[in-house]
Amino acid sequence: MTVASVLELFRQAVWLLLTVAAPLLGISLAVGFLVSLFQATTQINEQTLTFVPKMVAVLLALLLLGPWMLQQLVDFTSGILGHLGSFVG
Repeated sequence: MTVASVLELFRQAVWLLLTVAAPLLGISLAVGFLVSLFQATTQINEQTLTFVPKMVAVLLALLLLGPWMLQQLVDFTSGILGHLGSFVG
């Protein structure tokens, strides 16, 4: 296993991590922004008001995007395991 192949594998893993996590982080960011905008306009400063909507939105997104995320991870893992012989030898 050469340094170039390790770096390529690491690059692919980081890219997969970003593509799988980005939708959930984006949804959480958008909901947090909307809730904070609502709090600023109504001057309601309740901590649970920021936590609960983000948690619900992320859970709903996870239910909708979960199969896609799992398929991406399975494809990456099967690709690594399929090339395992070339990594060792």
